[in-house]
Amino acid sequence: MSSTTTASDDVKLQMRSIIQRVATGPELSKDISVEEARAAMAAILDNKVDPVQAGVFLIALRMKRETDDEFKGILDAIREATGHVVANVDDVVDIADPYDGYNRCLPAAPFLMPVLAECGVPAISHGAHSVGPKFGVTHRHVLDAAGVPVDLSPVEAAERLSDPAIGWSYIDQRSFCAPLHNLVDLRTTIVKRQAITTTEVLARPIHGRKHTHLVTGYVHKPYPRIYALLARHAGFDSALLIRGTEGGVIPSLRQKGTCFSYQHLSEEQPFDIDPSELAIAQSVRAVPLPDDLPQTSRPGDEIAVAVDVPATARATAQAGMQALEGDKGPTYDSLVFTGALILWHLGRATSRAEAANQIRDVLDSGRAAQRVR
Repeated sequence: MSSTTTASDDVKLQMRSIIQRVATGPELSKDISVEEARAAMAAILDNKVDPVQAGVFLIALRMKRETDDEFKGILDAIREATGHVVANVDDVVDIADPYDGYNRCLPAAPFLMPVLAECGVPAISHGAHSVGPKFGVTHRHVLDAAGVPVDLSPVEAAERLSDPAIGWSYIDQRSFCAPLHNLVDLRTTIVKRQAITTTEVLARPIHGRKHTHLVTGYVHKPYPRIYALLARHAGFDSALLIRGTEGGVIPSLRQKGTCFSYQHLSEEQPFDIDPSELAIAQSVRAVPLPDDLPQTSRPGDEIAVAVDVPATARATAQAGMQALEGDKGPTYDSLVFTGALILWHLGRATSRAEAANQIRDVLDSGRAAQRVR
């Protein structure tokens, strides 16, 4: 028997053993170690595992509830398969919005990066074209509609961060971690959220020379602890975790909320936010979908709220560019709110109110729009 065959047999035996333990029902299922979770996920990414077994592994973990070690192991495998580049800048802000996108509002977050770049903060976002369970409008859709390159290599994306006239970029999962992107169809078949959905936003493809900072969103209360744990595990020097609309990084524009953050790999701490403290007074939680958007449906899907993705992306791009040129409204206020939180988190302002004024100055000047064009 050849060594290649032996290695393949070893993978199959290990995966069989893991599935036997994690998929034994709600009371008898057993947890696995960091290394076992890493090995299983690595085998899935390397296409060495039957898709049925891969699906059983991921959904069984979800049904018994993933442990911290299991999340860490899956993240380790993803990061090992990711192409990493150090940008020629000291600090990078990594904005990690949900990869499955938005379907209840127009997402303002794709336009945060040029605003931050104009404030002297190099920033990236990353995502994919279409991912379940939501299959909503993503950063890729919106930025593509705005004429921004969305198929850059990791090196090209990093080069944009060091360009004084740009200072920001988007990088697609297909480019920085093709093996993970190749699992999109499998994830669609699984239907429900699994550990990949939680961990993929922490792949950290672009690093700063000195520091890399995570900004991501959450909805459910258990996730700030999990994201902070995984962010420290992935080496993010700081993290800002925002309770945002649809799980994104833009908080409600009309309600108080709670965020979490850590600095220098320390423990995360909660803090309260209030839009009125930043002179934001909106009657809507987020940028509403226009009434004239084309209607659509998703056959066979009774859960996802279907939107016409190309039309919604175009509407979002238009609203985003108008906000970057100083037009007031929900998109403008969304950029002010989260932009201020990020500047304050990074120590670029002594208060969130001062940071909000910095963001407003940038938007009113129209300079950030030039970084898109």
